Amino acid sequence: MSVLMAGGGIRGGQVYGASDRRTAFPADNRVGPEHIARTVFHAMGIDDLHATDREGRPFHLMEEGRPLTSCFSAKSVSIDFSNARLTIH
Repeated sequence: MSVLMAGGGIRGGQVYGASDRRTAFPADNRVGPEHIARTVFHAMGIDDLHATDREGRPFHLMEEGRPLTSCFSAKSVSIDFSNARLTIH
């Protein structure tokens, strides 16, 4: 699986993971779509993916995956959608 990511605090010019000698399977840092989705949510400041249904029962919007935080630069980026403000630290 190949993915190109840019913006949102992602550090440019990096490769995450490696393939085996035949490029058939991941050899290092296996990543699935759930990890990419979690990384995008993390970049948007959405780390709590719990919700409540109409009956008040809690459920997970996404149970699997983890954000690939090592792909982010040392600078932190925060987006405040309520005030339409972008802050880079």
